[in-house]
Amino acid sequence: MDQDDVSPLQHFVVAKRTISAMFQQMLEFVREGADFVEETRKSEDLEHVAEEEQCLQIQASSRKLTVIKDVLARRHMKVAFFGRTSNGKSTVINAMLRERVLPSGIGHTTNCFLSVEGTDGEHAYLTTEDSEERKSIETVNHLAHALHMDRNQDSGCLVRVFWPKTKCAVLRDDLVLMDSPGTDVTSELDSWIDKFCLDADVFVLVANSESTIMNTEKHFFHKVNERISKPNIFILNNRWDASVLEPEYLEDVRKQHMDRCVSFLVEELKVVDLHKAPDRIFFVSAKEVLSARIHRAQGMPETGGALAEGFQERLMEFQSFERTFEEFISQSAVKTKFEQHTIRAWQIIESVKAIMDAINISSAEKKVFSLEEREAQMDRLEFVRNQLNFLTEDIKDKIKAIADEVAAKVSSAMAEEICCLSVLVDEFCTDFSPAPNALSLYKTKLMAYAEERMAKNLDLRCSSTINGCVLSSQRDIMDTLRPLLPPAARGHLHLPHRRFTMTYDLNLASLCEHFVEDTDFHFSLGLTSLVNRFLGPAKAREALSLLNQNLKVTSSSAQTQDELAISMATGLASLTSRASVGMLVTAGVVWRSAGWRVIVLSVSLYGLLYLYERLTWTNSSKERALKQQFVDYATQRLQAISHIISSDCGQQVQQEMVAVFARMCQQVDKSEMELETEIRRLSARIQRLESVQRRSKTLRHKATDLESQLECFSAQYLHLQH
Repeated sequence: MDQDDVSPLQHFVVAKRTISAMFQQMLEFVREGADFVEETRKSEDLEHVAEEEQCLQIQASSRKLTVIKDVLARRHMKVAFFGRTSNGKSTVINAMLRERVLPSGIGHTTNCFLSVEGTDGEHAYLTTEDSEERKSIETVNHLAHALHMDRNQDSGCLVRVFWPKTKCAVLRDDLVLMDSPGTDVTSELDSWIDKFCLDADVFVLVANSESTIMNTEKHFFHKVNERISKPNIFILNNRWDASVLEPEYLEDVRKQHMDRCVSFLVEELKVVDLHKAPDRIFFVSAKEVLSARIHRAQGMPETGGALAEGFQERLMEFQSFERTFEEFISQSAVKTKFEQHTIRAWQIIESVKAIMDAINISSAEKKVFSLEEREAQMDRLEFVRNQLNFLTEDIKDKIKAIADEVAAKVSSAMAEEICCLSVLVDEFCTDFSPAPNALSLYKTKLMAYAEERMAKNLDLRCSSTINGCVLSSQRDIMDTLRPLLPPAARGHLHLPHRRFTMTYDLNLASLCEHFVEDTDFHFSLGLTSLVNRFLGPAKAREALSLLNQNLKVTSSSAQTQDELAISMATGLASLTSRASVGMLVTAGVVWRSAGWRVIVLSVSLYGLLYLYERLTWTNSSKERALKQQFVDYATQRLQAISHIISSDCGQQVQQEMVAVFARMCQQVDKSEMELETEIRRLSARIQRLESVQRRSKTLRHKATDLESQLECFSAQYLHLQH
């Protein structure tokens, strides 16, 4: 609604409605901002974006706005009427209300403060300070009777009269009219002013035009002027209808009253300029105006009854007072009631804007920092992944090379130990017996001893070097992968507490499981021994088998000794080399040429040699033969599995190295997961900071809109420039 389209009193009503709506918006805005700041402050990933001080500040602003909004809801235009007893204060109020609302006339002197304000209800009622109980008022006489019910009623108490707005137009526009006891009936002026006058927009001094302004009236307004800076004061010279009795002095008396009132306002109180002071002074007859308006309300002529000459001029003067009063009080009340609240609202909005700007700047700075940190973490993650892939292949090759080196070293040591096996076995000493059970136990102990000594020798030859190599390689792996770990984890890397121990699994018991000893006596010049000596064990067995078959054939044909010898030679020739055949032929020739004496001598020597060997075939000889057989058999078997044992040792080293590498890879994987988690956390924090930025900007825009509304309100109603 435009200002030109409303009545003067409606100007205040519209302004009040406008500013109340604005403060409701501001309260909702500040509460939204308080929730936003509190939520931001409590968010774990938004530390120090919003501070506790900001939260407390905006919450305090919310409380202040709530108080101001409640105060604005109770704000109304208030005019206080003062003057000496029986000067017609109540009559003036009744004339303005166009009805006998307050008791007036002889015997109805007001003995307490009495306010009149509108109510939306249909019935009038009153309340007192000591009770909110509504006391019904049906007629003016009942009202007068109610005021005198309590004879001990203090002149400084307040009775609030609520009159239906439908019965009185002036009460529809948030106007409160306050009547007062006479300023000449009490000395408690200071308490009156403090209690009832500090929030008054206009003071009306109702003077008696039949006299002049008295010192009691001046004294009261001097005290008002001490507490309120330049109070708005109107002076009504009431009962001006008495001037018609002396028409010849009318102008002189009016001028005299005007000069004294102007002097009082301008020179004594200094509340108004000299050229504006006459506009605050009026000469009226409230009793005539009230009577005329009641007649008009009843359908009777306004001039009906005994009205003194010049009534129309006095009526117009009263109407001029009302128009001036309404315009002035509306403008004044808007300024006095709303100006400070508007300024305070500006301050609150400015503080909220500052908070939103600070949060926006802080979130922007932290967002930039988080973006940089996330970029660094992503670069770090990519570096770790690429470097791990590159180093994995290199480390695998190194592990393979170390395993091959260990296998070669163990293989070389194994070959040397196999060569020394006969010496090792010769050192074995325990009870020996050719009995089958004792022999089996002997072999078991021999195998265990040989395995233990070989393993110990291998350990002495290889383990120290291999352990040093493994330890060095483990350190190399850790040092190679250490840069891929977070700085905090690098100092906690340690070599395995369990020291690497190489195991040499010879397992001779299984390896020589099928070893069968031969402890029977064998003559060194016997056929079997000779064949074994010249042909070797394998060919000897084959040759002897064929010889046995030939003997069976020749015995059935009864051949001679020469034929038997020739047959044996022929049989052996088929299986032996040419050298063997030549020896046999030579033996036959000697036999034929030497004769029986040589044969007898040879047989004698042969027998003696056999007897000697047979007598010297003791348990010790059997033990030596068994050890030699075991050495030959174990050597052959160990040589066959030497590469397996060395490969197994290489595998042990490889497994140890792979275990360390796997543990380091687990640490790197953990580092990668931590980096990924940190990247996700930073991404979520960046999104949260962006949300905080957007919301702070939105709230700041709302604050700017509210400032624009305050600017418009100030320009329209307060004429202020922020």
